[in-house]
Amino acid sequence: MVFDNFRRKLRQEALLWWDEGLIDALQYKQLAERYQFHQLEIAQSDRFVFILITVGCILLGLGVITFVAANWQVWSKAIKFTLLLSLFLATNVTGFYLWQQPNQHNTLGRKKLLGHGLLILGTLLLGANIALSVQMFHMSSSDCEIFLCWGFAVLLMAYSLRLSSLGTLGIILIQIGYWTGLSAEYSQNHWIWAQLVVQHMPLVSAVMFIPLAYRCKSQWIFTLGAIALITSLQLNLKSWEFSKYSDSLAWIPAVAFTLPPALLWSYDDLLFPKITFRAFQPIARMLALIFFSILFYFLSFRGWWEISAQNPSLMNYWSLLDVIFLGTLAIWQWYYLLTKKSKHNRKLEPITIAFSSFTLLTGVVIFWHQSISPIPTIGIVVFNSLLAIFALGIIRVALLAGERSAFWGGIILITLQIVSRMLEYNLAWQNLLERSRNPVI
Repeated sequence: MVFDNFRRKLRQEALLWWDEGLIDALQYKQLAERYQFHQLEIAQSDRFVFILITVGCILLGLGVITFVAANWQVWSKAIKFTLLLSLFLATNVTGFYLWQQPNQHNTLGRKKLLGHGLLILGTLLLGANIALSVQMFHMSSSDCEIFLCWGFAVLLMAYSLRLSSLGTLGIILIQIGYWTGLSAEYSQNHWIWAQLVVQHMPLVSAVMFIPLAYRCKSQWIFTLGAIALITSLQLNLKSWEFSKYSDSLAWIPAVAFTLPPALLWSYDDLLFPKITFRAFQPIARMLALIFFSILFYFLSFRGWWEISAQNPSLMNYWSLLDVIFLGTLAIWQWYYLLTKKSKHNRKLEPITIAFSSFTLLTGVVIFWHQSISPIPTIGIVVFNSLLAIFALGIIRVALLAGERSAFWGGIILITLQIVSRMLEYNLAWQNLLERSRNPVI
């Protein structure tokens, strides 16, 4: 998809160069043959056909599930099991046979597209098989276990076939199981394996989702995997309750707010063996910037710092294993980043120095507020200043690089800060006036 966009832009530029006389017809023909300009319309048509086939397979799968559910009580167990297994095997075998057909004329091929759609339909039938089998054999399984089993099975198919669509679907299903399991009770014995998955979702995301992105060469899978890692780490550590942590766990909020950006910004594809190009480092750094944007914005509010430390937060200590693993990985990545620069006699980029300074200052302020002495006023001033500097820095870098999306992102961030401070302090001033007019006796 990215390469098609490059070819499309190159064709437009080549036509412009030809009109301006910078290249002749022979040079344009050589560019067209090298980058296969004539295949752009065919590839776009194939993608449209794939979307239609995928939507059709999904609708067909939902229709089959509805039909089976409507007649479920009438059929015997033998018919139910045979029907479910036959549908699942027939769909996946046919889909795999069509999917592995060779490409035709350097395009995806209609058979290959149909096979891809049938494989997606097979994943839906797999979920129906799991859910209805649990109901048929009266297994005491929760929704979290069903979605986790379904997601891991789809993820295994994605690893085997190297299909980004299956990998994306598998990550979504596992995340549904994770969010379902956050509020579930873990007292029953049959919950033990799902409990471990929910408690260690950051580790699962790092070990299973990120390598899959390289295997499938999918930016979507990497983005979803990184988001799953960050959000699950914040939820497991309960970072939003940093004002309620006890003294023994006072360092947890500082780690929760500094580990994700440090891990993302220092990420380098070249750390992995047999990887010779940086495919996902820009995405990781973009996510790090988004994380800091959200963090600085919310910590700039007065209410986050004026909550009294009551009812110490209860956290599962097993989640600290994920912190140790990810923290060690972050240290290794930063060591690689620093040593790589020193070996090539290069200086660190100014944006990297600024980002590391933001990370260090964030950790120091939150740790001081939690462990040494409450500093709500200083915290509010610091994070409002960091938010303004961060937004202005994004705007400056975007103007130098010509990035429109980053420029408007910085504009939106600085606008949100101004509007939020106006509304917040206007409301605080009104409350102060009401208290002065109606003093409490």
